[in-house]
Amino acid sequence: MELEELKASWNALDKRLAESEIVNMRMVKELIAQKTKSAYNRIYGINLYNFVVNILILGVVFPFVFMHTPIMTSSFVVIETVMVLGLIPQIWKISLLSKFDLEGKRCGELRRLVLRYKKVCQEERVWTIAIVCLAMIAFYIMELGFNDKAGYQLGTRLLLPIGLSLLTFALGFFVAKWQLRRHAQQIREIESGLEELKGFES
Repeated sequence: MELEELKASWNALDKRLAESEIVNMRMVKELIAQKTKSAYNRIYGINLYNFVVNILILGVVFPFVFMHTPIMTSSFVVIETVMVLGLIPQIWKISLLSKFDLEGKRCGELRRLVLRYKKVCQEERVWTIAIVCLAMIAFYIMELGFNDKAGYQLGTRLLLPIGLSLLTFALGFFVAKWQLRRHAQQIREIESGLEELKGFES
């Protein structure tokens, strides 16, 4: 009788330990998933914020500047066209990020999605630098060479817009560098989380 009671209590203890281990594993999985989702939300938020800011500059800020300064129509069209083209990779990235479903997709599929997103980011950097530089060169050639109404002359009137452009570029460079560093860290967090969550898949 004592042996039967001992076996029963042992089985009950073993069952409680197994249940406790399942609960602990579930908690660990939820914590990893939460951390991964948090990193994803930050990346998605930054991309959405950049998209909205560019839309506002494209549709409000630069048209306002154009209407209140003697910028030529052709110069305005060049800048607006470049900004529209710059929206393409942003829309592509947001589209890829919107497919990221941690609950509904397997880790392997999500990792491939992250790799595609990283590839778009790398291409966007080259695309953005090249197209912005070409656009600014074209803008200054048209404005300084062909804009008679502005009356640009070597002096303060000419140095002011060039100085402001260089300052904008410098600020943009430092902000972009800071954003890229944070972005890379968040991507690593997502990749690390997906690698850990892969172990929980049956």
